[in-house]
Amino acid sequence: MKPASETHPVRTAFSASYYAKTPQPSMRKLPLVAQQAADAGFATLVEPQPASRADLERIHRHSYVESILSGNGPLSECAFGFWSEAYRDGVLAINGGNLLAARMALEDGIAANVAQGFHHAAPRNGGGFCTFNGLALVAAMRPDLNVFVLDCDEHGGDGTAQFTKTLPNLFNFSICGSTMGAYEGGRSIVRKVPAGDEPQARCYLDEALSLISEKRPGLVIYQAGMDPHIDDPLSRSKMSADFLARRDALVMETLALELAIPFFFVLAGGYQEPMEQKLVPLHVRTFEIAAKTKHLATT
Repeated sequence: MKPASETHPVRTAFSASYYAKTPQPSMRKLPLVAQQAADAGFATLVEPQPASRADLERIHRHSYVESILSGNGPLSECAFGFWSEAYRDGVLAINGGNLLAARMALEDGIAANVAQGFHHAAPRNGGGFCTFNGLALVAAMRPDLNVFVLDCDEHGGDGTAQFTKTLPNLFNFSICGSTMGAYEGGRSIVRKVPAGDEPQARCYLDEALSLISEKRPGLVIYQAGMDPHIDDPLSRSKMSADFLARRDALVMETLALELAIPFFFVLAGGYQEPMEQKLVPLHVRTFEIAAKTKHLATT
Protein backbone atom coordinates (compact mmCIF):
# COMPACT_ATOMS: atom_id res chain seq x y z
CA MET A 1 0.00 0.00 0.00
CA LYS A 2 1.10 3.57 -0.69
CA PRO A 3 2.47 5.75 2.11
CA ALA A 4 -0.16 8.06 3.61
CA SER A 5 1.67 11.10 2.21
CA GLU A 6 0.91 9.89 -1.34
CA THR A 7 -2.81 9.37 -0.80
CA HIS A 8 -5.83 11.48 0.10
CA PRO A 9 -8.88 9.79 1.63
CA VAL A 10 -11.96 9.66 -0.56
CA ARG A 11 -15.32 10.50 1.00
CA THR A 12 -17.20 7.24 0.91
CA ALA A 13 -20.80 6.33 1.66
CA PHE A 14 -21.14 3.44 4.08
CA SER A 15 -23.52 2.28 6.79
CA ALA A 16 -23.28 -0.71 9.10
CA SER A 17 -26.76 -1.61 7.85
CA TYR A 18 -25.25 -2.45 4.43
CA TYR A 19 -24.43 -5.84 5.90
CA ALA A 20 -26.80 -8.76 5.53
CA LYS A 21 -26.11 -12.47 5.77
CA THR A 22 -26.34 -13.76 2.20
CA PRO A 23 -25.33 -17.10 0.62
CA GLN A 24 -22.57 -15.38 -1.36
CA PRO A 25 -20.23 -12.50 -0.40
CA SER A 26 -22.19 -9.72 -2.13
CA MET A 27 -23.24 -7.95 1.07
CA ARG A 28 -21.10 -9.83 3.60
CA LYS A 29 -17.92 -8.32 2.18
CA LEU A 30 -18.96 -4.69 2.54
CA PRO A 31 -18.09 -3.99 6.21
CA LEU A 32 -14.69 -5.62 5.79
CA VAL A 33 -13.82 -3.49 2.76
CA ALA A 34 -15.07 -0.31 4.44
CA GLN A 35 -13.09 -0.91 7.63
CA GLN A 36 -9.85 -1.79 5.89
CA ALA A 37 -10.08 1.14 3.45
CA ALA A 38 -10.77 3.54 6.31
CA ASP A 39 -8.02 2.08 8.54
CA ALA A 40 -5.50 2.46 5.71
CA GLY A 41 -6.43 6.11 5.22
CA PHE A 42 -7.94 5.57 1.79
CA ALA A 43 -11.55 6.37 2.73
CA THR A 44 -13.48 8.69 5.03
CA LEU A 45 -16.76 6.96 5.78
CA VAL A 46 -19.99 8.99 5.65
CA GLU A 47 -23.38 7.67 6.79
CA PRO A 48 -26.12 7.82 4.11
CA GLN A 49 -29.85 8.20 4.56
CA PRO A 50 -31.78 5.16 3.25
CA ALA A 51 -33.54 5.56 -0.07
CA SER A 52 -37.26 6.19 0.40
CA ARG A 53 -40.23 4.45 -1.13
CA ALA A 54 -40.90 7.59 -3.16
CA ASP A 55 -37.34 7.55 -4.49
CA LEU A 56 -37.56 3.91 -5.55
CA GLU A 57 -40.97 4.30 -7.16
CA ARG A 58 -39.48 6.86 -9.51
CA ILE A 59 -37.82 3.96 -11.32
CA HIS A 60 -39.55 0.73 -10.19
CA ARG A 61 -43.20 -0.31 -10.31
CA HIS A 62 -45.17 0.13 -7.09
CA SER A 63 -46.01 -3.55 -6.60
CA TYR A 64 -42.37 -4.60 -6.87
CA VAL A 65 -41.20 -1.96 -4.41
CA GLU A 66 -43.97 -2.99 -2.03
CA SER A 67 -43.01 -6.67 -2.19
CA ILE A 68 -39.43 -5.91 -1.18
CA LEU A 69 -40.27 -3.37 1.50
CA SER A 70 -42.95 -5.52 3.13
CA GLY A 71 -41.67 -9.03 2.52
CA ASN A 72 -45.06 -9.92 1.06
CA GLY A 73 -46.12 -10.66 -2.50
CA PRO A 74 -44.21 -12.27 -5.35
CA LEU A 75 -40.93 -12.96 -3.57
CA SER A 76 -39.62 -14.78 -6.64
CA GLU A 77 -38.88 -11.27 -7.90
CA CYS A 78 -36.51 -10.71 -5.00
CA ALA A 79 -33.09 -11.30 -6.54
CA PHE A 80 -31.62 -13.14 -3.56
CA GLY A 81 -34.50 -15.62 -3.42
CA PHE A 82 -35.29 -14.80 0.20
CA TRP A 83 -36.36 -11.85 2.35
CA SER A 84 -35.22 -10.52 5.71
CA GLU A 85 -35.42 -7.19 7.48
CA ALA A 86 -31.63 -6.91 7.46
CA TYR A 87 -31.53 -7.58 3.72
CA ARG A 88 -34.25 -4.99 3.05
CA ASP A 89 -32.61 -2.38 5.26
CA GLY A 90 -29.25 -3.01 3.65
CA VAL A 91 -30.63 -2.54 0.16
CA LEU A 92 -32.33 0.73 1.14
CA ALA A 93 -29.16 2.06 2.75
CA ILE A 94 -27.02 1.04 -0.23
CA ASN A 95 -29.26 2.88 -2.65
CA GLY A 96 -29.24 5.92 -0.39
CA GLY A 97 -25.47 5.59 -0.45
CA ASN A 98 -25.45 5.87 -4.22
CA LEU A 99 -27.38 9.15 -3.97
CA LEU A 100 -24.98 10.41 -1.30
CA ALA A 101 -21.93 9.37 -3.33
CA ALA A 102 -23.29 11.27 -6.32
CA ARG A 103 -23.58 14.44 -4.24
CA MET A 104 -20.09 14.00 -2.80
CA ALA A 105 -18.61 13.37 -6.25
CA LEU A 106 -20.10 16.61 -7.53
CA GLU A 107 -18.56 18.43 -4.56
CA ASP A 108 -15.17 16.69 -4.44
CA GLY A 109 -14.62 15.31 -7.94
CA ILE A 110 -14.12 11.75 -6.60
CA ALA A 111 -16.31 9.78 -4.20
CA ALA A 112 -17.31 6.18 -3.52
CA ASN A 113 -19.98 3.90 -2.14
CA VAL A 114 -18.88 0.69 -0.41
CA ALA A 115 -21.66 -1.20 -2.13
CA GLN A 116 -23.07 -2.38 -5.42
CA GLY A 117 -24.84 -0.51 -8.21
CA PHE A 118 -27.41 -3.35 -8.50
CA HIS A 119 -27.15 -3.15 -12.28
CA HIS A 120 -29.26 -6.23 -13.05
CA ALA A 121 -32.38 -4.72 -11.49
CA ALA A 122 -34.91 -3.68 -14.15
CA PRO A 123 -38.03 -1.49 -13.89
CA ARG A 124 -40.36 -4.40 -13.09
CA ASN A 125 -38.11 -6.84 -11.22
CA GLY A 126 -34.73 -7.66 -9.76
CA GLY A 127 -32.21 -10.26 -10.86
CA GLY A 128 -28.65 -11.49 -10.41
CA PHE A 129 -28.33 -10.49 -6.72
CA CYS A 130 -29.69 -7.01 -7.57
CA THR A 131 -32.93 -5.60 -6.16
CA PHE A 132 -33.27 -1.84 -6.84
CA ASN A 133 -31.09 -0.27 -9.55
CA GLY A 134 -29.02 2.37 -7.76
CA LEU A 135 -27.38 3.55 -11.00
CA ALA A 136 -30.69 4.37 -12.64
CA LEU A 137 -31.86 5.90 -9.36
CA VAL A 138 -29.06 8.47 -9.48
CA ALA A 139 -30.04 9.45 -13.01
CA ALA A 140 -33.74 9.66 -12.09
CA MET A 141 -33.01 11.85 -9.07
CA ARG A 142 -30.69 14.15 -11.05
CA PRO A 143 -32.48 14.87 -14.34
CA ASP A 144 -30.32 18.00 -14.66
CA LEU A 145 -27.24 15.82 -15.21
CA ASN A 146 -26.22 13.48 -17.97
CA VAL A 147 -25.11 10.34 -16.12
CA PHE A 148 -22.67 7.93 -17.80
CA VAL A 149 -22.32 4.46 -16.27
CA LEU A 150 -19.00 2.76 -17.04
CA ASP A 151 -19.76 -0.79 -15.97
CA CYS A 152 -16.72 -3.05 -15.58
CA ASP A 153 -18.46 -5.85 -13.75
CA GLU A 154 -18.00 -9.38 -15.12
CA HIS A 155 -21.66 -9.35 -16.11
CA GLY A 156 -23.32 -6.85 -18.44
CA GLY A 157 -25.65 -4.29 -16.90
CA ASP A 158 -28.86 -5.55 -18.47
CA GLY A 159 -31.10 -3.75 -15.99
CA THR A 160 -29.32 -0.44 -16.46
CA ALA A 161 -29.55 -0.92 -20.21
CA GLN A 162 -33.33 -1.21 -19.92
CA PHE A 163 -33.45 2.05 -17.97
CA THR A 164 -31.65 3.89 -20.79
CA LYS A 165 -34.88 3.49 -22.76
CA THR A 166 -36.86 5.57 -20.26
CA LEU A 167 -34.28 7.86 -18.66
CA PRO A 168 -33.03 10.26 -21.35
CA ASN A 169 -30.07 11.41 -19.25
CA LEU A 170 -28.65 7.90 -18.69
CA PHE A 171 -25.96 6.22 -20.81
CA ASN A 172 -24.66 2.71 -20.14
CA PHE A 173 -21.35 1.22 -21.35
CA SER A 174 -20.75 -2.37 -20.20
CA ILE A 175 -17.39 -4.12 -20.58
CA CYS A 176 -18.03 -7.68 -19.51
CA GLY A 177 -17.24 -11.35 -19.87
CA SER A 178 -20.90 -12.35 -19.98
CA THR A 179 -23.53 -10.03 -21.43
CA MET A 180 -26.44 -11.35 -19.30
CA GLY A 181 -28.76 -10.17 -22.06
CA ALA A 182 -27.65 -6.54 -21.78
CA TYR A 183 -29.39 -4.34 -24.33
CA GLU A 184 -27.20 -3.07 -27.17
CA GLY A 185 -28.26 0.04 -29.04
CA GLY A 186 -29.43 3.57 -28.45
CA ARG A 187 -27.76 4.79 -25.26
CA SER A 188 -26.38 1.40 -24.26
CA ILE A 189 -23.16 -0.19 -25.48
CA VAL A 190 -22.00 -3.70 -24.60
CA ARG A 191 -18.48 -4.99 -25.24
CA LYS A 192 -17.75 -8.65 -24.46
CA VAL A 193 -14.17 -9.50 -23.50
CA PRO A 194 -12.77 -12.84 -24.73
CA ALA A 195 -11.28 -15.00 -21.97
CA GLY A 196 -7.87 -13.74 -20.90
CA ASP A 197 -7.69 -11.06 -23.59
CA GLU A 198 -6.41 -8.13 -21.55
CA PRO A 199 -5.31 -6.11 -24.64
CA GLN A 200 -8.86 -6.29 -26.01
CA ALA A 201 -10.26 -5.25 -22.63
CA ARG A 202 -7.90 -2.27 -22.67
CA CYS A 203 -9.15 -1.33 -26.15
CA TYR A 204 -12.72 -1.34 -24.85
CA LEU A 205 -11.69 0.86 -21.92
CA ASP A 206 -10.09 3.31 -24.34
CA GLU A 207 -13.28 3.32 -26.39
CA ALA A 208 -15.41 4.03 -23.34
CA LEU A 209 -13.14 6.81 -22.07
CA SER A 210 -13.01 8.38 -25.52
CA LEU A 211 -16.80 8.41 -25.60
CA ILE A 212 -16.91 10.01 -22.16
CA SER A 213 -14.50 12.67 -23.39
CA GLU A 214 -16.76 13.30 -26.37
CA LYS A 215 -20.05 13.37 -24.44
CA ARG A 216 -18.77 15.27 -21.37
CA PRO A 217 -21.39 13.92 -18.96
CA GLY A 218 -22.05 15.73 -15.71
CA LEU A 219 -21.33 12.59 -13.68
CA VAL A 220 -19.74 9.18 -14.27
CA ILE A 221 -20.57 6.14 -12.17
CA TYR A 222 -17.82 3.52 -12.34
CA GLN A 223 -18.67 -0.08 -11.49
CA ALA A 224 -15.27 -1.40 -10.39
CA GLY A 225 -16.19 -5.07 -10.37
CA MET A 226 -13.73 -7.69 -9.12
CA ASP A 227 -15.59 -10.68 -10.52
CA PRO A 228 -13.57 -10.48 -13.80
CA HIS A 229 -10.60 -11.73 -11.72
CA ILE A 230 -9.10 -14.96 -13.00
CA ASP A 231 -9.87 -16.83 -9.76
CA ASP A 232 -13.45 -15.65 -9.36
CA PRO A 233 -15.92 -18.54 -9.66
CA LEU A 234 -18.17 -16.48 -11.95
CA SER A 235 -15.43 -15.10 -14.19
CA ARG A 236 -15.32 -15.78 -17.91
CA SER A 237 -13.03 -12.91 -18.87
CA LYS A 238 -10.21 -14.16 -16.57
CA MET A 239 -8.36 -10.91 -15.90
CA SER A 240 -5.27 -10.73 -13.68
CA ALA A 241 -5.15 -8.69 -10.48
CA ASP A 242 -2.50 -6.45 -12.04
CA PHE A 243 -4.73 -5.74 -15.03
CA LEU A 244 -7.68 -4.88 -12.77
CA ALA A 245 -5.48 -2.43 -10.88
CA ARG A 246 -4.32 -0.86 -14.15
CA ARG A 247 -7.97 -0.70 -15.24
CA ASP A 248 -8.93 1.21 -12.09
CA ALA A 249 -5.98 3.58 -12.41
CA LEU A 250 -6.68 4.28 -16.08
CA VAL A 251 -10.34 5.06 -15.46
CA MET A 252 -9.81 7.19 -12.37
CA GLU A 253 -6.79 9.12 -13.60
CA THR A 254 -8.44 9.84 -16.96
CA LEU A 255 -11.64 11.10 -15.36
CA ALA A 256 -10.04 13.08 -12.55
CA LEU A 257 -6.78 14.35 -14.03
CA GLU A 258 -7.39 14.62 -17.77
CA LEU A 259 -11.12 15.24 -18.15
CA ALA A 260 -12.02 16.75 -14.75
CA ILE A 261 -15.37 14.94 -14.81
CA PRO A 262 -16.87 14.09 -11.40
CA PHE A 263 -17.25 10.39 -10.70
CA PHE A 264 -17.96 7.95 -7.97
CA PHE A 265 -17.26 4.24 -7.90
CA VAL A 266 -18.98 1.23 -6.41
CA LEU A 267 -17.52 -2.21 -5.72
CA ALA A 268 -19.89 -4.22 -7.95
CA GLY A 269 -19.30 -7.98 -8.18
CA GLY A 270 -16.75 -10.27 -6.58
CA TYR A 271 -17.39 -13.77 -5.22
CA GLN A 272 -14.10 -15.43 -4.22
CA GLU A 273 -13.94 -17.32 -0.96
CA PRO A 274 -12.47 -17.07 1.57
CA MET A 275 -13.29 -13.46 0.89
CA GLU A 276 -11.10 -12.07 3.68
CA GLN A 277 -7.94 -13.38 1.99
CA LYS A 278 -8.88 -13.30 -1.69
CA LEU A 279 -11.66 -10.81 -2.43
CA VAL A 280 -11.44 -8.01 0.11
CA PRO A 281 -7.81 -7.06 -0.77
CA LEU A 282 -8.83 -6.60 -4.41
CA HIS A 283 -11.55 -4.12 -3.46
CA VAL A 284 -9.30 -2.31 -0.98
CA ARG A 285 -6.74 -1.89 -3.74
CA THR A 286 -9.39 0.03 -5.72
CA PHE A 287 -9.66 2.42 -2.77
CA GLU A 288 -5.90 2.78 -2.65
CA ILE A 289 -5.87 3.76 -6.33
CA ALA A 290 -8.73 6.20 -5.77
CA ALA A 291 -6.91 7.79 -2.80
CA LYS A 292 -3.72 8.12 -4.85
CA THR A 293 -5.70 9.72 -7.69
CA LYS A 294 -7.35 12.12 -5.23
CA HIS A 295 -3.89 13.08 -3.94
CA LEU A 296 -2.70 13.79 -7.48
CA ALA A 297 -5.84 15.81 -8.22
CA THR A 298 -5.39 18.01 -5.16
CA THR A 299 -1.66 18.75 -5.46
